[in-house]
Amino acid sequence: MSDTPPRILYCHCQYAQVIPRDVKDAVLRRLCESGVAFEAVADLCEMAARRDPALQRLAASGAIKIAACFPRAVKGLFHQANADLPIETTEVLNMRTQTADEVCTALFSAAVTPNVPTGKLTEPAPNGAVPESAA
Repeated sequence: MSDTPPRILYCHCQYAQVIPRDVKDAVLRRLCESGVAFEAVADLCEMAARRDPALQRLAASGAIKIAACFPRAVKGLFHQANADLPIETTEVLNMRTQTADEVCTALFSAAVTPNVPTGKLTEPAPNGAVPESAA
C-alpha cells in the first residue's frame, strides 16, 4: 500500500451547470481553506471533448478522488479522452446528489472507496465524431 495520498480533482462544471451552485462553491471553498493539494478544472466535459492530455496524466497518476457528477459519466468522459481511470483506485464524489459535507468528508479521508462502475465501454469515435449507428 502506498503512503502517497490520493490526488484530488475538482470539476466546476462551468458549461453544463448541472451541479447545484451552493454545493460546488462550498466544496471549492473548503478545498481552498484546507491547504490540501488539489487540481481544479473548469469543466471535465469540455476537456473530454477536446481530448485534453491532462486527463491522461490524471488517469495515470495513481489513486484519485474526483469531485464532479455521476461516477459512470466521469468514467465515460475519461474514456472518451483515451484516459481510462483505474477502477480499483478511483473514487468519484457526486456533487449532484451528495451534500458539500458528504463530498468534503470523503475528499479529506485518506481512504479511497472505489466506486467507478465496471462494464463495457465503446471505443471513442475518431475526432469526436458520432458513429452513424448512434445518430
